[in-house]
Amino acid sequence: MAAGALTGRRATHPWAVLLVLSLGLFMTLLDLTIVNVAIPSIVDGVHATLDQVLWMLNAYSLTYAVLLITCGRIGDIIGPRTMFMLGLVLFTAASLFSGLSTTPEMLIAGRALQGVGAAMLAPQSLPILLTLFPVEKRAPVFAVYGIIAGVAVVVGPTLGGWLVTSFGWQWIFYINLPVGAAVLFATFRLVPDIRPGRSHRLDFVGVALISVALFCLVFGLIEGQRYNWGTINGVLSIPLILGVGAAFLVIFVVNQARRQQHEPLLTFAVFRDRNFTLMTFVLCAMGFAIVGIYLPLTIYLQSVLGLSAVAAGLVIAVQPGAMFFASGVANGAGAKADPKYLLVPGIFLLAAGSAWIAWVVTASGSRWALAPGLVLGGVGMGFIWGPVYNIATRDLTPALAGVASGVLNTIQELGAVIASASVGALLQNRLAITLHDQAVAAASQLPPQFQQRFISAFSNAASGGFEIGAGQTGGNFSLPPGTPPDVAARVTALAHSVFANGFVDAMRPTLILPIAVIVAAGFIAMAVRPRRLSPAVATTAEADVALASEPA
Repeated sequence: MAAGALTGRRATHPWAVLLVLSLGLFMTLLDLTIVNVAIPSIVDGVHATLDQVLWMLNAYSLTYAVLLITCGRIGDIIGPRTMFMLGLVLFTAASLFSGLSTTPEMLIAGRALQGVGAAMLAPQSLPILLTLFPVEKRAPVFAVYGIIAGVAVVVGPTLGGWLVTSFGWQWIFYINLPVGAAVLFATFRLVPDIRPGRSHRLDFVGVALISVALFCLVFGLIEGQRYNWGTINGVLSIPLILGVGAAFLVIFVVNQARRQQHEPLLTFAVFRDRNFTLMTFVLCAMGFAIVGIYLPLTIYLQSVLGLSAVAAGLVIAVQPGAMFFASGVANGAGAKADPKYLLVPGIFLLAAGSAWIAWVVTASGSRWALAPGLVLGGVGMGFIWGPVYNIATRDLTPALAGVASGVLNTIQELGAVIASASVGALLQNRLAITLHDQAVAAASQLPPQFQQRFISAFSNAASGGFEIGAGQTGGNFSLPPGTPPDVAARVTALAHSVFANGFVDAMRPTLILPIAVIVAAGFIAMAVRPRRLSPAVATTAEADVALASEPA
């Protein structure tokens, strides 16, 4: 796109263009964080179970991750501004559809369409900005992008909580309508129409292979607990679906290796840079860690501690708030240091903050006991985002910039998808055990005629999917007619105690998984090469990508 041409006679104002593109990014990120804090209210509104909630999160992430590189390639063909505007239209329309949803299936479909729209618009910003801004002005451009992302993360939980409490969960989607319309109008008026200097081809086979692979893997992870990791129907089983997904993933890699000289969906030349390859693992780990920690934490704050959506949003906002201020240090005074020496400590600070959260959570604890861990993790994230992109792209030639952007975004989203599935599956598995154990221990406090029914309600909870939300107990225990009021009150209180303690007992070991992933990313970041590529290596890499992009 460095060779792209600007069409039309309208004067171009680069910083105005940056503002418009940043608002598009802001809208997609805001929507993602808003949905997290509204999960319990959405569950109550559409009567969803835990695995359906995971699909509400995964439907967005899955379609987004699968289509990022493809939509980036389509943007090369029809122009990034056109693709950006089409993505805005679809994202805004999907937001309206999601707000009007009355069933879990409708909301899952709406979230999937939102993911498609976000994938259409997200890869288009980098080609436009690289065309408008010279090399010496790009650092502040990406700093602005990072600040916008930080603000979206900060505002999302709090704004989402306020909207849910004041107007209902539907408004977390309706808010996108005026914003989307404004960004669409501004894009048409201010963003230049950049056309590519040469034609491109789409790798439809590659798109199909990776789509099937990801769908099978994520479906198997989400639905595994429901079917006890066994048979679904006839010969169809969870292991078979996971095996098919893994097989298609291998076929995709082989297919892409054979297409490297015929415009593949994934250009392998970008992975010749060691730092870039290492940072893909770090970004995958970050995508995994954020979802892996926020998913159980959001449920804990509202379902266990009983906080309102606004209160839960304010608690969660502590972490991105700390991240926002730490990012200023990392992109300011810390920018003179080698980014590796900011990134590695930042990763381990995030791991330490997450470990604090896992250590202090209790069924009857204070929300602010989490604050030190949230602040520590937020500071760590502030020292991660800028350096990770700096390290990933500093040694790449301009010819690799476009595909590198698509790969980085895709890998990060894949980490989030895998986290939603694997952490959700682990949480369900642990809950099946801890709820049963807590119910057995608590049943002795009930009259004998209620004990077995009480235990069975929690023991069978996993097979039907856990319902979560404010006031949920995790079990399907119903009292027979004529039950004395004092006994009914005791059973209700005991049921919530079983759920709260069972959830905390399940949450702690579940958090070990994302913490372990973060620590692994820290050791990977230690292997970052501190020097840039030599001119000879850079020339070779550029020649490789030029050959890989040559039409068949």
